[in-house]
Amino acid sequence: MHPNQAALEKFYAAFAQLDVDTMATCYAPDAEFDDEAFSLRGHAQVTGMWRMLCETTKAKALADWKLVYSGIEADGKTGKAHWEADYRFSATNRLVHNVIDGVFEFNDQGLIAKHRDSFNFWKWSHQALGTPGLLLGWTPFLRQKVRTTAAANLKKFLASKRR
Repeated sequence: MHPNQAALEKFYAAFAQLDVDTMATCYAPDAEFDDEAFSLRGHAQVTGMWRMLCETTKAKALADWKLVYSGIEADGKTGKAHWEADYRFSATNRLVHNVIDGVFEFNDQGLIAKHRDSFNFWKWSHQALGTPGLLLGWTPFLRQKVRTTAAANLKKFLASKRR
């Protein structure tokens, strides 16, 4: 197994256990993360997002949390993984089953430099937001609203950790 594949196995095994400290060791200092809700730059933002999500899940909805992963592959430069998460979306208290594909780029030290997760935003928004997601999940308006809200929540979370 390539060391970068082992790094992804380590990351997802930790994620399944909501072990954000171990997850954070997998990212480079200048890491980048992008998905449908977040566009983050730097270790503090990327790992801060995972910390926010993991702490919220542990505090409010641990009984609903489940993560399974498969298809992990990596070489000296890139990697990929498929993962599925079951969780309760904290803003609406609705159950979500999200199917995600991640692609990765690694630096020379074997740390994740770039991480991009892709999922069907319409399906996610329907589950997470209910009728508004069903009706508007395909629109740029709702995507931007989710991104703006996610960024504000992360900013507030990170500020609370600095105190």
